[in-house]
Amino acid sequence: MSPSFDASKSLTALDQDSTLVAVIEMSQTKWLIAATVPGFERNPLKKLDADPDSVFRLLRRWRSEAIQAGREVRRPMT
Repeated sequence: MSPSFDASKSLTALDQDSTLVAVIEMSQTKWLIAATVPGFERNPLKKLDADPDSVFRLLRRWRSEAIQAGREVRRPMT
């Protein structure tokens, strides 16, 4: 019998010093994005129109700011 999948166990460790983590609360017209960004002392929070391109622009900006703060974001965004 093969072992069952347990979603509560991560397959890889989360390195908070090199990972940008974002959570998006979505509605029909507005999206609220909260994040933890390496090198930031604050946890950014931004409300945007419901547009995927604007979310990617925001995440790329936060990634650039993390790099400017001397942190490397290792996992690439697609």
